[in-house]
Amino acid sequence: MNTASIDVTSKEHWARKGPVSLYMRNKFAPELKDVSSRRPPVILVHGSSLSAIPSFDLTVPELPDYSFMDWLARRGWDVWTLDHECYGSSTKTDSNSDVACGVEDLLAATKVIADVTGKDRFHLYGLSSGALRAAAFAQRAPNKVERLALDAFVWTGKDSPTLTKRREGVEQYRKNARRGIDEAMISSIFTRDEPGTSDPRLIDACAKLQLSYADFVPTGTYLDMTTKLPLVDPEKISAPVLVVRGEHDGIATMADLMAFFEKLPNGDRQFSVLAGLAHCTPLGLRRHVLWQTVDDFLRIGEVEPIA
Repeated sequence: MNTASIDVTSKEHWARKGPVSLYMRNKFAPELKDVSSRRPPVILVHGSSLSAIPSFDLTVPELPDYSFMDWLARRGWDVWTLDHECYGSSTKTDSNSDVACGVEDLLAATKVIADVTGKDRFHLYGLSSGALRAAAFAQRAPNKVERLALDAFVWTGKDSPTLTKRREGVEQYRKNARRGIDEAMISSIFTRDEPGTSDPRLIDACAKLQLSYADFVPTGTYLDMTTKLPLVDPEKISAPVLVVRGEHDGIATMADLMAFFEKLPNGDRQFSVLAGLAHCTPLGLRRHVLWQTVDDFLRIGEVEPIA
């Protein structure tokens, strides 16, 4: 099947968390509805500096095929993502939107998804601090998580090159709920570990879209990662887990990730290192390696192949 020719439908939803409105996007392929309806919905969880759409549904006119959501939808998945509190199109509050706040966001979002789909268990993929949010959610609500993919994850942060540098700003993160972002800062996400792993035109498009929301993001996840790790206990995550990292990612060492991986109680687990990718794997030149790895992991959970 030529999946590129499959039409994808996009719908917007809103979750309520008290006074906070959380923007949600859902994408699916109507002609594959018989497939996606038999599978758990997939929730993509964004990180600290990029909101949901720049991370997972970016359109770059001169560079086709950068939407992870479209790619999954064309393979029979019902795909969802959300902007966490203070990010993207969601309500901007005085909160620093830390990982614990993100878990509450996911609880609110899964209620909406359950209402729309009738499903009460979900696959989760989290990127960077989104992986921390997803893992903490799996620990908090194990009955809601079917399979869990953690990308650019960090456990204790020991010897992390990225976090060692980031700790220089701890006092700023403590004093301020927001931190400024600009094109240079966003570009550094793609270049700090290994320049040349993402297309410069992609980086420019991503920065422009992110800055169209605001010139700031919350500090909570940065403060969590620099002062509060570990935030999750692997022995309390019962779901099957994929731990995946780009070859050049500096957010966590291999030793830190392997120590986490070895403590996971479920024997259905995988650890993958993806060559030629750095921190932001879904937007790298070799992004399809990450996409396929996640798709394969989710499909393994099917007792009988659905598609």
